[in-house]
Amino acid sequence: MRAVVQRVVRGSVTVEGQTMAREIGPGLVVLLGVGYGDAASDACYLAEKIANLRIFEDDQGKMNLSVLDTAGSVLAISQFTLYGDCRKGRRPGFSDAAAPEEALALYNKFVKELEKAGLKVATGCFGEHMVVEIINDGPVTLLVDSDKKF
Repeated sequence: MRAVVQRVVRGSVTVEGQTMAREIGPGLVVLLGVGYGDAASDACYLAEKIANLRIFEDDQGKMNLSVLDTAGSVLAISQFTLYGDCRKGRRPGFSDAAAPEEALALYNKFVKELEKAGLKVATGCFGEHMVVEIINDGPVTLLVDSDKKF
């Protein structure tokens, strides 16, 4: 599994013109890609890693606090395009992405693990066209991969 993690002032998802309580204040927006062959252990690893990433500033201006420490929220959005392979040609290939039913199960597992950690989690709408608004704070953007490729 792969994630793009952004520290945000605010994030929201709109589907068919409606935000529908899919908005967070300070916290993290996580764009999550599920790859072919990923398992529940990958979802657990990423949830634990992201919940505890120390990327929020303490009172001395150092990045020493996690989203848990700051009582922030997480907006988790499934994004299969993180497995787009652009090395050949001009159209990305998505053969490394998990099938939709597998991806949905692992995306839901990831969300449940964040909630078990004590985080308030809002979600995108799996498989739908979404308009995502991200107000990045810092900017702080990190890539996290359960295979530790980056």
